[in-house]
Amino acid sequence: MVAYLLNMPAGIPGDINRAFASVIEPGSITPVGTTGAPTAYGVPLVIEQGNNNTANTGNLRSVVTAYSDAAANIYGFLVRSFPTNSGQDPLGTSTPPGSGIVDVCRMGYISVLLSGSNAAVKGGQVAIWTAAATGTHIVGGIEYNSGISSNGFQLTGALFQGPADANGYTEISFNLM
Repeated sequence: MVAYLLNMPAGIPGDINRAFASVIEPGSITPVGTTGAPTAYGVPLVIEQGNNNTANTGNLRSVVTAYSDAAANIYGFLVRSFPTNSGQDPLGTSTPPGSGIVDVCRMGYISVLLSGSNAAVKGGQVAIWTAAATGTHIVGGIEYNSGISSNGFQLTGALFQGPADANGYTEISFNLM
């Protein structure tokens, strides 16, 4: 069990922070071993609809550089659901299931891991990195939008709720419905 001596983290990636203001629904994820299988909670998800050289499975996958994902393709964020946030699952280190049904947040407030080199600010615009991973940039990573240009896109209707903590965790609000 973790003991917090000074400050608790700002959140755990994939945790819903304000359940009363969130819309969460089930979805089937792309299985492990397939391009785009989610490897972390709190990441944006896209529906495989047969475009961008993907199969028309209807599964939800992570943003990948191999496909031309855009803001319009983002369906929701992968939620760290109840059975996996127990004491047996270390906070912030767990991985999503390899296949099957998961929880997807379409609207609300969720904790995410901030990537990139720019600090988030309250009310700042959320962006998603789609270019190849370099340094602090992660493919499909959440970044503070300060001129992301051709390396990603701004997620319309998504805002940071404050700066990241020492672990890089922050909260965003969004409405993808």
